[in-house]
Amino acid sequence: STLSPQVPKDSYYGQWMCRHPEELLALHRSYLQAGAQAICAPTAAANVFQLKRFGLEDSVSEINKQLLAISKAAGNVPVGGRIGPSGLLTPPLGETDFDDLYDAYREQIRALNEGGADFLFIESQDSLADMRAATLAARTTNLPVFVSVTLDANGHTSTGGGLLPTVITLQAMDVDAIGMNCPLTPDEMLPILREVIPHASVPLLVKPSAYREDGTLLSPGAYSRGVHELLISGASIVGGSHGTTPEHIAALKRELELFAPWYRGAAADYEDADNFAAAIETEAFFLGDDIVFSEPIECSIGLGDDLIDLDDEQVNAALVELNSMDDVLLLVEHSSMTRLPIAVRTENPTILDAALRYFQGRLIIDSACDIDREAIEQMSAKYGSILY
Repeated sequence: STLSPQVPKDSYYGQWMCRHPEELLALHRSYLQAGAQAICAPTAAANVFQLKRFGLEDSVSEINKQLLAISKAAGNVPVGGRIGPSGLLTPPLGETDFDDLYDAYREQIRALNEGGADFLFIESQDSLADMRAATLAARTTNLPVFVSVTLDANGHTSTGGGLLPTVITLQAMDVDAIGMNCPLTPDEMLPILREVIPHASVPLLVKPSAYREDGTLLSPGAYSRGVHELLISGASIVGGSHGTTPEHIAALKRELELFAPWYRGAAADYEDADNFAAAIETEAFFLGDDIVFSEPIECSIGLGDDLIDLDDEQVNAALVELNSMDDVLLLVEHSSMTRLPIAVRTENPTILDAALRYFQGRLIIDSACDIDREAIEQMSAKYGSILY
């Protein structure tokens, strides 16, 4: 928001707001008076990784609950807890353990749940590992879960991901809505939204920036007209992001009121979505009526080359054999090299769970795995994988 107070550079924004609750209340109320129907507490950076930079790593629960309590006092509307990125990367892009990400998000989400959040907003994310870890942690609650991705003008995250593989992966993990936020303007979001709409089985959300690339600010009228096109194309949840003032929200509210009598969104018939697809962070692989596995590929340091070399017109999925945790790590390391969707086979339920947990995307499970069928189905449901 352009109305955000000037917080000292050496201070953590959330802690400063806890000490100046009147500033946060005034900020929230200005948007509620303009017509906002929900707000979020400013808890995006209130995870242990970000708070550690300010020596506040032991205050995760306290800060999240305080910011949420202040926000809930602003008015009688749903209040969400914002969950921002960790700023860290898991293998093969970095060295952070996925379980450490999960534990950090679980700590923050537990505090937000205990503090009375009405929904969770996993926002401004650019790493699928972060989004999956936060989603798994969020699913330990009964709260609605929204996710938004930060994309550049070419539709890519800083890790090379895109909205489509994110949608394919996370909607299978039962998030309630997925979409985009700043720095894209409404016009920049439009082609990305149109690409994804046919494949979405959950509502798509948009929170565009009001700032153009040159730093100038879209007028409230231009902003709402841009959002109008997003609504026409199928966006179901809309909101403001960087640069949006109460005047922008008021214009947006008027736009929504024009749609209200008839609008259900182009993506309302979610059951018809073309979403039978596997995914890695950078690509979605749409599957036909039949999946034909390759011969089992053993995990080795040459797995990447094996995946690249697999070019057989008779198969449409690479079947990888997993026999140990080392195999799982090799799969994670080389998964970006694939030209085909990846299926896994193992006889060990612990190995299967690890593969589904640490693989950043949507895997296929070979139903011929010599594992109890009920156990496989439970793991498939938890991680959103395809059992075939």
